[in-house]
Amino acid sequence: MKALVTGANGQLGRALAACAPSNVDLIALPSATLDITDPAAIDAAIRDHGPNLVINAAAFTKVDAAEGVPDLADRVNRAGVANLARATQQNGVRLVQVSTDFVFDGMASHAYRPDAPTAPLNIYGKTKLDGEAAAGPAALIVRTSWLYSAYGNNFVATMLRLMRERATLRVVDDQIGTPTSAHALANTIWDLAAIDRTGLLHYSDSGVASWYDFAVAIMEEGVAIGLLDQPIEVLPIPASEYPTPAKRPHFSVLDKRDTIAATGRVPAHWRANLRDVLKAIKTDG
Repeated sequence: MKALVTGANGQLGRALAACAPSNVDLIALPSATLDITDPAAIDAAIRDHGPNLVINAAAFTKVDAAEGVPDLADRVNRAGVANLARATQQNGVRLVQVSTDFVFDGMASHAYRPDAPTAPLNIYGKTKLDGEAAAGPAALIVRTSWLYSAYGNNFVATMLRLMRERATLRVVDDQIGTPTSAHALANTIWDLAAIDRTGLLHYSDSGVASWYDFAVAIMEEGVAIGLLDQPIEVLPIPASEYPTPAKRPHFSVLDKRDTIAATGRVPAHWRANLRDVLKAIKTDG
């Protein structure tokens, strides 16, 4: 398998490179090298590298910022995917597109199946949903949730920074989902690529949490391994007390039974993967 990964400088792109199977000839191109909004650049990359698989890890992921620059979010998350879909289809190359739990409105009371009705509440979710349509029926689309890793800007990095600076943190407790390690998602994408899977699937780590639960776990696990010097007070608050430009779903847990059946890989609980990521952060300095 010869695989081209876009957005290789992001947290998922880096995880895909780190987790690539030994039989994969990997071409990892950061966004500065391959701009997916440039159709000619995509054509040249496929012509020059000759992949038989493209995994799109490039995306506009700044959820709140997207509200102020909807055209830019659309250009990357929809039009960029359409560019990739056209080029891959013309050259007989498989496409993997990564999407988000934010395509849902959060009104469900049970985990969302892949075929559940979508109704995004914000620009980010809308543009990612439009990107799913742009990817086309021949693509594999993997929705995930609350992605984080040992590098890049994410909730874990933000919480660790704030927990070193403050004695108290207030964190939303009425938005429920599942934190997901980028490495766990990357391993699953490689598993699905190996079996030529297409269609729409869901993947997250196991378990559920609120952002408050996630923050408390970061604090407790961080203190336990010496990444944080001491515990702080983490207070639960409703989302109404922490208004953001982008509205977020109150519930966005994903049903991943189809993915488990396809890969045979049962996801680890999110807290176990969090522990591994925090150890990696400590090791890396």
